[in-house]
Amino acid sequence: MKIVALVENQGDKPLKSEHGLAVYIEYRNKRYLLDAGSSTLFLENAKHLKVDLSRIDAGILSHAHYDHSGGYAGFFEVNQRAPIYIRDQAKEPTYTKFGWIKKYIGIPQMILKQYSNRFTYIEGDYKLDEGVWLIPHKTSDLALRGKKMHMARKVAGKFVDDDFAHEQSLVFECRNGLVIFNSCSHGGVDNILEEIKCTFPGKKLLAMIGGFHLMGVGGVKTMAARPEEIRDLASRIQASGVKEIYTGHCTGEPAFKILKEELGEQIGYFSTGTILEYEEE
Repeated sequence: MKIVALVENQGDKPLKSEHGLAVYIEYRNKRYLLDAGSSTLFLENAKHLKVDLSRIDAGILSHAHYDHSGGYAGFFEVNQRAPIYIRDQAKEPTYTKFGWIKKYIGIPQMILKQYSNRFTYIEGDYKLDEGVWLIPHKTSDLALRGKKMHMARKVAGKFVDDDFAHEQSLVFECRNGLVIFNSCSHGGVDNILEEIKCTFPGKKLLAMIGGFHLMGVGGVKTMAARPEEIRDLASRIQASGVKEIYTGHCTGEPAFKILKEELGEQIGYFSTGTILEYEEE
């Protein structure tokens, strides 16, 4: 199994970075694209990294936010065949909400309509391919997290606190355990690890890859949580038994520094151009 970060918030030249995420994955002779960044930057990086996106077999949208779906129009010009698997709730517009002030942060408008033949809507635990799964949240009361994060969805014309029903984890079965992707982990990385453990009883957790949404509204250099809360989160991550963590994007630099202090070599930064490999089952 080969994993390549095509775009992320940070990276070295000649690769370009942005606030977004796109990941290329090879597994059992198939090729997958997780998310499509904020723009078409990931297409340029793919050329530098010698990744042929025309050969992608399937795409996965982790959740319905612009910084993971902004590059799909460009991708569809490069690849005319790969379906994009998304949660049924991703049809619903998503916003940040501060009192009466609402800002649209969802999938670029008209993408779902203009390219309707490219999106496949799914529900429940979904087996994408042999050893490849898409898992929804199973933790209760996630709308409380959405309220705290000032995130909302528009459902039947009304704004509701986001319970992140549009978010999903991408899971691969490998020889030494499960490799888990959740691009922003809005539902809580600790909750997600427990969700996957319950969904795949007896399976070891080999790696967790994605952002942890610990970045404050001021950007990558601010935190949305207090240092002690992040240290407590690190303890819960360790307690889950997951062997490796690779994070970035919406985790933010200050939060990553604290996690690194707590988790040491267990955690690494998943920057633009990062390549990871795991032994397939």
